[in-house]
Amino acid sequence: MRLSDFDYNLPAELIAQAPLAERVASRLLRLDAGLDRITDNHFTDFEQWLDPGDLLVFNDTRVIPARLYGQKQSGGKVEVLVERIIDDSTLLAHVRASKAPLEGSRLLLENRIDCEMMARQGDLFVLKQEDRPWLQWLEQVGHIPLPPYIRRDDQAVDRERYQTVFAKHPGAVAAPTAGLHFDSALIERLEYKGVNTARITLHVGAGTFQPVRGDNIDEHVMHAERVDVSSEVCEAVKRAHGQSRRVIAVGTTVVRSLETAAVSGKLLPLQGESELFIKPGFRFNVIDAMLTNFHLPRSTLLMLVSAFAGTDLIQRAYCHAVHEQYRFFSYGDAMFIENGSAGRQ
Repeated sequence: MRLSDFDYNLPAELIAQAPLAERVASRLLRLDAGLDRITDNHFTDFEQWLDPGDLLVFNDTRVIPARLYGQKQSGGKVEVLVERIIDDSTLLAHVRASKAPLEGSRLLLENRIDCEMMARQGDLFVLKQEDRPWLQWLEQVGHIPLPPYIRRDDQAVDRERYQTVFAKHPGAVAAPTAGLHFDSALIERLEYKGVNTARITLHVGAGTFQPVRGDNIDEHVMHAERVDVSSEVCEAVKRAHGQSRRVIAVGTTVVRSLETAAVSGKLLPLQGESELFIKPGFRFNVIDAMLTNFHLPRSTLLMLVSAFAGTDLIQRAYCHAVHEQYRFFSYGDAMFIENGSAGRQ
């Protein structure tokens, strides 16, 4: 397939620039791929579609304040976006500047952090300092790394709302946005109903916004992200399927994690990295349904949901969402996809 097969027109005013007053207040587009049906709903309708014994799998990564501003020794301005923390003193980052800093040069970030550019790793820069752990610095002076399509500076509200209520393990530089729609009260109601829950961890990297270059999508090299799928999660999935219940991924990061752990055909515990590119034609081994936000045109995430629901249905659903003025992307509305035509084999 070609990159142009995953394009659509989106008016800029439909890109959500801020969260709604309540997490559960968003709209929810329901897709039944088996019946080729699209219906408009509210997120508060979601719980009535779940049955006791269904398994909801969440991503419990925690977004770190990964953006830093500063200057080079020459005085030129720099913007640093952390890709991942390697250890207390070393991190890998994207650096935006009029001229890339040279190896051995120093940066002063947020007028506090004196660090050295140690080396290049492709498009990324290795930065090192030994005053205190990088995570402490980021929590103290870093900025929430809002996506590039949110045209404003981060604010105090983003510290809470660009974070799921179940966030636990710090390391992501972008939120697993499908999980942003849940508040603690909804999760408690679901568990009281008998819906089971499990947690994987995938630390979302800045590569999630990396454009696909070239029209032949088979030539795209997928970015790597750290994944942790525990033996407990594997057992929970096995129990759900053994009882003919559904495994429902809350977000594309959960889909990617579970399907990476099951590329052999059998779901196994995994601690490592995923470079899995899910596109139409992919054989799903684990998930039966997914909850997701709306994704950027021509993005690998749009290809992932198209692989599950079918390209034609996704294209019609996105056209419908634009016509009905749904809110798009990270702080936007959601979509629930059931009975994927390419679903679990």
